[in-house]
Amino acid sequence: MSAPASVVLVSAGAEWRAVKEILRPAQVTPSPLGEWFDASGARFFHGGWGKISAAASAQYVIDHFSPQILVNLGTCGGFDGRIQPGDLLLVEKTITYDIFEQMGDSAAAIEFYSTWLDLSWLRTLPATPALRRGLMVSADRDILPADIATLIEKYDARAADWESSAIAWVAVRNGVRVLILRGVTDLVSPHGGEAYGDLALFQTRTRHIMSTLLTWWKDWSGNLKG
Repeated sequence: MSAPASVVLVSAGAEWRAVKEILRPAQVTPSPLGEWFDASGARFFHGGWGKISAAASAQYVIDHFSPQILVNLGTCGGFDGRIQPGDLLLVEKTITYDIFEQMGDSAAAIEFYSTWLDLSWLRTLPATPALRRGLMVSADRDILPADIATLIEKYDARAADWESSAIAWVAVRNGVRVLILRGVTDLVSPHGGEAYGDLALFQTRTRHIMSTLLTWWKDWSGNLKG
């Protein structure tokens, strides 16, 4: 089996279902961590949701496929007033914020699992007003409205997800180039989330975001330096 230049990790089940529906692969191969297929010049791998699956699947594809570039395409929730639904966030830094120390310093632990992504290898991206650059905060939970003010004050955050911090941390420690691009499906404010209690809304917007990301991927994959 030849090594692909890029492996695209897709995390959540709704994201993966949308990718398969859009790309319609002729063959899907199972693995202990997730199924995968080749399409659009890359190997697409279902990494699974949450930090545990994200870390395990990132290490699995690095060990088994030896990609030059590890890419994560997916969705995220946005903070109302700081980003808009449909915006794309090119992640430059990840922070794992759901670490709580009772015997030590939570800030030190959070810093240890924070990762800067070196994107100097990436050539100029196609211009789009929806593209933002910035950090992503990750936790094994959806955004809690009560946490928003603190996340903005401490990290200047504007979006959050479940997996980016784990994927970035594993890739960087393996010396593998990593690109994380997430689209905002829904907004959360201190008063609640527009998709909370409305799974159908999230699924509909997820398909739209994944379609957008796959379209851009065709352009971006040709802009990667060797």
